[in-house]
Amino acid sequence: MASIKKHKSAEMGLHDEVLTGRTQQVFFNPEEGENFFYHDSYKVDFNKRTEIDANNIECIDINRKINELMAKGYGTIVIKNPGSKHSIGVGILNKLNLIIEGSLGYFGIGSVDGPVVRISGRVGWSCAENMMAGKVVVEKNAGSCFGAAIRGGDLICKGSVGARSGIDMKGGTIIVGGDAGAFTGFMMQRGRIVILGDVGPNLGDSLYDGTIFVGGSIKSLGADAVEAELTDLDIAWLKRKMKVAEIEKKIDYKKITKIVSGKKLWNYDNLEPTERKGAI
Repeated sequence: MASIKKHKSAEMGLHDEVLTGRTQQVFFNPEEGENFFYHDSYKVDFNKRTEIDANNIECIDINRKINELMAKGYGTIVIKNPGSKHSIGVGILNKLNLIIEGSLGYFGIGSVDGPVVRISGRVGWSCAENMMAGKVVVEKNAGSCFGAAIRGGDLICKGSVGARSGIDMKGGTIIVGGDAGAFTGFMMQRGRIVILGDVGPNLGDSLYDGTIFVGGSIKSLGADAVEAELTDLDIAWLKRKMKVAEIEKKIDYKKITKIVSGKKLWNYDNLEPTERKGAI
């Protein structure tokens, strides 16, 4: 029978022990200071522009072509005829101007860190899922789970979005120029969501932290989502973000509703059964 090797860490008292294991991998260039870049990122020139006609190309080949063009120094890439293909533009960990002339299918622009993306059409489910940094602007509407698990950056839809937008959101900002569906901000952990139109039922359900701003009507609030006072700092932040969002819409900021967590579910497992029933 195999035996477990003893380590000093299992003994009582203070002791020294050399840690062993895999060597540390370099993910960022420390010479960049606070402006970190991935160690294998490409130096691109935004004035160097090219196009990809995606009409008869599969999504995996489109993404490979984007990577090859960045390696050649192209900083502005235009994708024509995307044909609502799925998973286009995923995993871009580089500075880049990506322009998509048309609509995307599911899971477009996922897990990106740094690019500025402009989409002239619509997007399907889970656009910009796990986005870490950068800016994505969708000119028309978006499907459900818009910005799922987003961690940073600015994700903007000038039209309306589907249900569960911002689900499991961990940072960054989602801005919607139109309406949003049910369970928007579901299990949101951090960040901000701005909806200038109306919102469906169960807004901010199981909201752990973060802030949701709504310019229109709210069908209903979800569990642990409560209304809070809109401050002058909130209004100043909203005005700055509207410039970033490039949404030309007259907004009465004083009529915006601010939603935050009631923080009753933070210690959910410790609640008595009757308290638990009241929380949900």
